[in-house]
Amino acid sequence: MKTEEDHKAMQPHQAMLKHYRQYLLLEKSLSPNTLEAYLDDAGKLLDYLDDCGIGIEKVSLDDLHGFAAAMGDLGIAPRSQARIISGIKSLFKFLCLDGYREDDPSELLEAPKIGRHLPDVLSVSEIDSIIGQINLSLPEGQRNRAMIETMYSCGLRVSELCSLKMEDLFLEEGFIRVTGKGSKQRLVPISGRAVKEINLYLLDRCHIEIKPGAESYLFLSIRRGRPLSRIMVFDIVKNLTAMAGITKTVSPHTFRHSFATHLLEGGANLRAIQCMLGHEKISTTEIYTHIDRSRLREEIVSHHPRNL
Repeated sequence: MKTEEDHKAMQPHQAMLKHYRQYLLLEKSLSPNTLEAYLDDAGKLLDYLDDCGIGIEKVSLDDLHGFAAAMGDLGIAPRSQARIISGIKSLFKFLCLDGYREDDPSELLEAPKIGRHLPDVLSVSEIDSIIGQINLSLPEGQRNRAMIETMYSCGLRVSELCSLKMEDLFLEEGFIRVTGKGSKQRLVPISGRAVKEINLYLLDRCHIEIKPGAESYLFLSIRRGRPLSRIMVFDIVKNLTAMAGITKTVSPHTFRHSFATHLLEGGANLRAIQCMLGHEKISTTEIYTHIDRSRLREEIVSHHPRNL
């Protein structure tokens, strides 16, 4: 049971957390879920420090290492530990900005190493097989064909695909304008095949009864006249993949992974792939070098005379 002294000690924490919430909400513009996760991370650290009798203003790097070790002892998975440590770093950045501390002991705090998950990648023949399942006699057939060709040709996220607008198309120049994470825009080359499929789809699009507010969106629901949702694209891809008899785990994002992997295998520069994917950091793009190396190893194991 907490004593009166314990409650008095908590009051500064509560005031600090209130200011921290305002900082996350107003200055960082975090989503409600992310904001609550960061506050929960701060609460975990404060509970640990209370148990150790350490004030937040006196925390050292060694204390934070002790906190990280305690997370491991509790069986918290490395990926979750990494997320919590990210939240702790955010907290100490705020404490320095707001004058609670002059130094940041979390600067040298490292998150646990997390193994990279290598996503499934489709071969060109598998992509052709998926596209080959589209029934062009159906009203949505040409739309689906244009949609998948565009997604693969440009390496788009599903959200980027769904938000594409008519004014984002520069088909004669061979580019489209993509609005990615953080509303950042980039110009991405588009293949001649995707341009052809889009132009054919635009002939069908003229006959759609488009709902007010949806006029500028490229890919529309044929029946509802509204922009396609992420869920609708997932369902289309899932159904076509099953019809093609492909047993890999395939989602719209698989086409993005395949786009980047095929570019790398074809000799494209990693920086160019980074620009086309809209990755802020080159380290995010470098996962595709791991995919390429793993395929290279498979080829060596399969064909090298010492492995036969």
